[in-house]
Amino acid sequence: GSIGLPLPDVDCRIVSLDDGTTDMPVGEPGELIIHAPNMMIGYHKLPTETANTLREQNGKIWLFTGDIAFMDADGYFHIVDRKKDMALIGGFNVYPNIVEKVIKDHPAVLEVGVASIPHPEKIGQESLKAWIVLHPGTAATEAELVAHCEKLLAPYEVPRRFSFIKELPKTAVGKTLRRELIQLEMQEYEKAKSI
Repeated sequence: GSIGLPLPDVDCRIVSLDDGTTDMPVGEPGELIIHAPNMMIGYHKLPTETANTLREQNGKIWLFTGDIAFMDADGYFHIVDRKKDMALIGGFNVYPNIVEKVIKDHPAVLEVGVASIPHPEKIGQESLKAWIVLHPGTAATEAELVAHCEKLLAPYEVPRRFSFIKELPKTAVGKTLRRELIQLEMQEYEKAKSI
């Protein structure tokens, strides 16, 4: 869904993830940046974070939100994912939220979390893993979920590994904690290495 139109006095742009300055065409994802009269002036005693978040372009200070979004033909903005959650798989940008939505459409899936993890065979590369919570009384196999994903996603967007778990780690407001899923994966990896 859309997050709507900018308020009056608020300028919004979608800029390239590569350079942070090039405006993206309508419908193309990039980072959402905002210029408004009521923006923060910086992070308290964090000059590096302030410099990364508040940047000057063409005489205006822009707040780099860290949100990957696109603008539709009517000027409405749509959030795709968080920049820090984006994965680089085989040279392609992959947005875990999009993959999660596809997997969640499988009738057996109650909840899903997707994150990039180190590729098991290709050193220095990433692959996607999905952690699945099934509806009570249902079953699904990894092969079924892969087939479901392959119908709706590009090959590089299909997770290569799946784990079935009882519950996803979440914040107090119910957002999936991807970093905790990644930590679980790293603990399993270290445990397997020590055997």
